[in-house]
Amino acid sequence: MKNFIFLLSSLLILGACTAQNSPKTIYIVRHAEKQLEGQDPELAYVGEVRAKKLAQILEKEGIKRVLSTNYTRTRNTAQPTAAAAGLVVEYYDPKNQEAFVSDLRSSEGNILVVGHSNTVSQLANAFVSEGEKFADLTDLDYDFIYIVTLEKNGAKVVRKTYKDF
Repeated sequence: MKNFIFLLSSLLILGACTAQNSPKTIYIVRHAEKQLEGQDPELAYVGEVRAKKLAQILEKEGIKRVLSTNYTRTRNTAQPTAAAAGLVVEYYDPKNQEAFVSDLRSSEGNILVVGHSNTVSQLANAFVSEGEKFADLTDLDYDFIYIVTLEKNGAKVVRKTYKDF
């Protein structure tokens, strides 16, 4: 009986350590192309296509959380990926970046974050420990995907485009 309890305890401890140290990837994107009218515009047709392409790119990545700011264009960009993964889009406040980065670091599994031209590069930069930082996106930049790989020994950030997939 003692051996059984010891074995069970050891397995539980090993399982907890493995989960904590398992690598995860955070995909950070700007919302897709939006219509040009209104305070909170819908996606343009090309933006809807891009949102569906994002879902296709991430369909085999084991996404466990989909986060978006609470705007129509960001929600609509995130929705196809969330639906494909059987998830609900969660909202985050980009103004509280320190708390958000902490939440992302402590979350389990791969994550999609949808933001804005003035927030996605800054969020990616929060994971860059040394080296060159990413500049804010311009109003015409919609095709970048920041890929943040978190491992037990640090983070690696690369920026790709949709056509790279």
